[in-house]
Amino acid sequence: MKNEQPTTQTRQFPSTFSLQGKTALITGGGSGIGFDIARCLQAAGAQVIITGRREEPLKEAVASLGERAAYRVNDVTQLDTLEGLIEGLEADFGSIDILINNAGINMKKPALEVSDDDFQRIIHTNLQAVFALTRACARRMVERSSGSIIMISSMAAYYGLDRVVAYAASKSGVEGMVRVLASEFSRFHVRVNAIAPGFIETSMMRTAMSSDPDRMHKALDRTPIGYFGQPEDIGWAAVFLASDAARYITGVSLPVDGGNSIGF
Repeated sequence: MKNEQPTTQTRQFPSTFSLQGKTALITGGGSGIGFDIARCLQAAGAQVIITGRREEPLKEAVASLGERAAYRVNDVTQLDTLEGLIEGLEADFGSIDILINNAGINMKKPALEVSDDDFQRIIHTNLQAVFALTRACARRMVERSSGSIIMISSMAAYYGLDRVVAYAASKSGVEGMVRVLASEFSRFHVRVNAIAPGFIETSMMRTAMSSDPDRMHKALDRTPIGYFGQPEDIGWAAVFLASDAARYITGVSLPVDGGNSIGF
């Protein structure tokens, strides 16, 4: 079979990783890891659109990002708004080439205290809404025979972290969804992958760890690289997976965790 893709010899190193001319949508992009993903994608040349529920953080984030950045206020849990969101964004900014499903919520509670409503709220936000938005974007990507979809998974999908049963279930579902969608969409040149962050130093993580020092020491002790990651570590991994450098990678979950998932 003739390979119609550019060969390595025809590519220049920087351009292989470039996102120049691409438009990326990042949910939950106003702060934390989502903001750094947007910042790194933009640095690689992409136009970025960030979404979230609160306008003020989005405005501040876009002001910080500067050129080639825009925002839309949107709550991904409102499933009936998502088709309209994508339709409006593509009318205003052109085709969405990259989707980063970053928005999500967590809940730390012993399993026996988790109510049905608690469980459903996490699943709805972290799994059902992710699928609904992915479906809206993927429908258009498939028609264009081009696109990259990146889910944000978690170490909670890799092993049994206590007191996060609903969150772990949702992220395990995301991992399964990545494999199925990659299998279905690959023939249309739409790639689907996940990034599984380890312990990344965000304000949320620092707050959680400061109230649970035993958990912090346990996490650090089993991280071979010896320190916690930074949000931009996730951002640059997203740049790689979204770029042509990863054109033959689909259906994988990439741990960005300093070795935590294989540490002892």
